[in-house]
Amino acid sequence: MKPSQSGEPEALAERTEALHLLPGWFRRPTPLLWREMRSHCVPAHWRYHEVRECLRQAAHEVSTEEAERRNLILRNPIPDNDHSTLRTLICAYQTMLPGEKAKSHRHSPHAMRVILESRGAYSIVDGHKHPMESGDIVLTPGGCWHGHGHEGSEQAFWLDGLDVPLTHLLEPMFYEPHPDQWERVAQETTHSPMRFAWAETMAALDRAEADPTGHFGTTITLPTPMMPTVTLKVCRWPANWANRPYRHTANTVYVVMRGSGRSEVGELEVDWSFGDTFVAPAWSRISHHASEDSVICAISDEQLMRWTRYYRVEDLGHGGAPLTISQTNEANLRG
Repeated sequence: MKPSQSGEPEALAERTEALHLLPGWFRRPTPLLWREMRSHCVPAHWRYHEVRECLRQAAHEVSTEEAERRNLILRNPIPDNDHSTLRTLICAYQTMLPGEKAKSHRHSPHAMRVILESRGAYSIVDGHKHPMESGDIVLTPGGCWHGHGHEGSEQAFWLDGLDVPLTHLLEPMFYEPHPDQWERVAQETTHSPMRFAWAETMAALDRAEADPTGHFGTTITLPTPMMPTVTLKVCRWPANWANRPYRHTANTVYVVMRGSGRSEVGELEVDWSFGDTFVAPAWSRISHHASEDSVICAISDEQLMRWTRYYRVEDLGHGGAPLTISQTNEANLRG
C-alpha cells in the first residue's frame, strides 16, 4: 500500500477506525464475496422413535403450565448455535396429553405443523377452531392468535416449523400472550384455509403429474399466501423410485409422513422412516431413494429465494448439464 497524503497507512487505519470506517481494500478473514454459495449449517437427521420416547417422558415431567409449548427443538449441530435448524428455519417436535390445553399467543414468525399422531387434538387460529388429525398440515401465519388443545384419548405428536431465525436476522420480532390466556372459540370448522387435511392432500397428489425434471417426484405446493417466507410441498415417492441428484439454493426440511428410504445430503447418508426429519442446507447435493411408497413434507424458504431472485437449481444427474444463471433467472420470472 502506498502512503497517503495524510501520512503512513497505519495512521490512515487509525483515523478510519476512529470514524467507524473499514477500508474495503483491507484483507479480512471472511471475504465479503465468494465464488459459490456455502451454508454454515450442516446436513442432519433426527429419528422420530428416539425423539418420541423423550417426549413421552417429558409429558409426565413437564406440564403445559410450565412450558406452554412442550417441545424439543431440532438444533443444527454446528458451534455456537442454540436454536436454528437451518439458516432461516427452526423446527421442533411437540406433544400434548389428552385433556391439555396450550395457551394462546401470537408472534411475528410464521408457523406450521405436520401432525404425525393425533386423534382429537385441535388448533384455534384467530377464533376458528379446527382439527389437527394425523397427516394434517396446519398453519398459523405470523400475527395470528393461536392455541392448541387435545380432546382425544391418546398422546398427540407433531412437528412444528417456523421462520424464527429469519425473523431474528431481519429483527421485526414481536410476541404477545393472549390477554385471556385461552382464546375464545368463535367458530368450529373442519374446512379451514389454515388446515390441509390428509385425505385432501392425498387426493391432490393423485391428480398431480410427475415432476418432469426427475428431481422432486410427484409434488404439490400447498398455498400459503399469508406466509410468504415459507414454502410447503408434499411429495409422493413410489417404492424403488430414485431421483436425479441436484442442488438448489433453498434450505429444506424433510418430514417423513409415510414410508421409508434412504437419502444422501452432502456427505450424510440418511436411512429414514415414518416421523423422521432430515435437513438439507442450501446448495447441498441431494439424492433420494424410496424403499416403499412414501409421502414427504418439504418445508423450505424457496419462495423467499425466488422473490429475491436468489433461487438457482443445478442438475447433478449423470450427463445432466448445470443450469446457467440466466436460465435460472428466467425460471424465477416464470414463478
